[in-house]
Amino acid sequence: MAISDVPESMGTTATVTAVATVQTDSDLMRSSLRRRPSATSTGNLFDAESAAEDAIRDSGSDDSLNGKNNEEVKDRKTDHADTDNNVVMNDVTDRETVTDFKFTYRPSVPAHRRSKESPLSSGNIFRQSHAGLFNLCIVVLVAVNSRLIIENLMKYGWLIKSGFWFSSKSLRDWPLFMCCLSLAVFPLAAFIVESLAQQKRISEPVVVLLHVVITTVAIIYPVLVILRCDSAFLSGATLMLLTCIVWLKLVSYAHTTYDMRALTSSNEKVAKGETVANTLNVEYPSSVNFMSLTYFMVAPTLCYQPSYPRTPSVRKGWVFRQLLKLIIFTGVMGFIIEQYMNPIVQNSQHPLKGNLLYAIERILKLSVPNVYVWLCMFYCFFHLWLNILAELLRFGDREFYKDWWNAQTVEEYWRMWNMPVHKWMVRHVYFPCIRFGIPKGAAALIAFLVSAVFHELCIAVPCHMFKLWAFIGIMFQVPLVLITNYLQNKYRNSMVGNMIFWFIFCILGQPMCVLLYYHDLMNRKGELD
Repeated sequence: MAISDVPESMGTTATVTAVATVQTDSDLMRSSLRRRPSATSTGNLFDAESAAEDAIRDSGSDDSLNGKNNEEVKDRKTDHADTDNNVVMNDVTDRETVTDFKFTYRPSVPAHRRSKESPLSSGNIFRQSHAGLFNLCIVVLVAVNSRLIIENLMKYGWLIKSGFWFSSKSLRDWPLFMCCLSLAVFPLAAFIVESLAQQKRISEPVVVLLHVVITTVAIIYPVLVILRCDSAFLSGATLMLLTCIVWLKLVSYAHTTYDMRALTSSNEKVAKGETVANTLNVEYPSSVNFMSLTYFMVAPTLCYQPSYPRTPSVRKGWVFRQLLKLIIFTGVMGFIIEQYMNPIVQNSQHPLKGNLLYAIERILKLSVPNVYVWLCMFYCFFHLWLNILAELLRFGDREFYKDWWNAQTVEEYWRMWNMPVHKWMVRHVYFPCIRFGIPKGAAALIAFLVSAVFHELCIAVPCHMFKLWAFIGIMFQVPLVLITNYLQNKYRNSMVGNMIFWFIFCILGQPMCVLLYYHDLMNRKGELD
């Protein structure tokens, strides 16, 4: 077939249309003989542009192999261009289909064009979706745990007693309940102090002293109530958790209002348009507002500010669904604790006093239900409960956690798994220490020290004993931070730190603390009896 000079373009001129229309069956047959048809009739593997480029490259390679002259090569390229133009004018889908059918998968087309990694290689494994493997893990977990549940029920029977949620001993915990209600006195006292400071009735040192007294009494008073009452562990732990939250909020309130008061006094001494006044744009009187303090005390945050981002409305149906999930997962936690964890710890020995291999076996056996309980607790509190509270209060910032499960170092884990506490630490401990000239390493150590103290209070006080296991466990994170940071810097883009974190999280850390506190608590009860 001979075609006069026709430009290789995608134009829709009448000449191109006429030339493409008069193409004979013999031309199509010859074109189909030149190229091997593809295995499919759609353009899924290559797009239209790459298919056209491959066609041109393949034509050149085929012509060089068969000794064709340049005129025939030009004639063939023109033939291809005219055919493609005709298909484009008719139907875009048909053009892609014909192009793929005629121009792809020829023997002379290279099958390997660039260097590629395997999907499961270390450099490529986290660049793609693993939804199928995730579904496989869910199926395996359901199958394995269903068998374990059936085996446990056949071996031990139904271990959950009727008094799991409420028993006669709970009636003796009324002092803790009254103490919990009385915690509202301390925010009221802090508001009175700030109101007097705004009216300049008391000096700045007196304001600081009164806030120190209020926060100190707010933490000591519940501790004394719990220690003097023979309360259940769950009641004491709940009161201590609320006490720690109130204390952190009071510290943030006092620290923030102090800083805003300092900014206001400094702005009064400088001319308008000063950098500090323009960048921060804070007016102190707006912070001394009872409604703003009340909202802050119930809001799912530990950092005080006069106003927060708000959502337009409350989604009642969404709240109902989250409450239903909260009830279901709370029941799952109770089932795992009563049916699995209690028999394991009751049939175990003290991990530091018994046989080493036996202690390792108990820790490994306890690690699986412990991880389930901890993950359920995280999901119930940080996702369900805090989001429910935020929705009811129309609190806009819902970043209560980040993807801590992907943390490559222990330091990343502590920055991402509990965002309210992390923001409080950064705002009221870490950067104030740096502004006072303390080195960054020492400031981070102080932050871990504060966290360790509160972890110990939340566990040791309800247990009525101070063994410092929780304190040691948190402070042990400091060398782990250094180790995982070193490994991350040495082995770039590796998950060695993530593996160490999960090993400590699942095996060495929490199961060991559970066994230590349980046996120390049993020994204490035996001594009292």
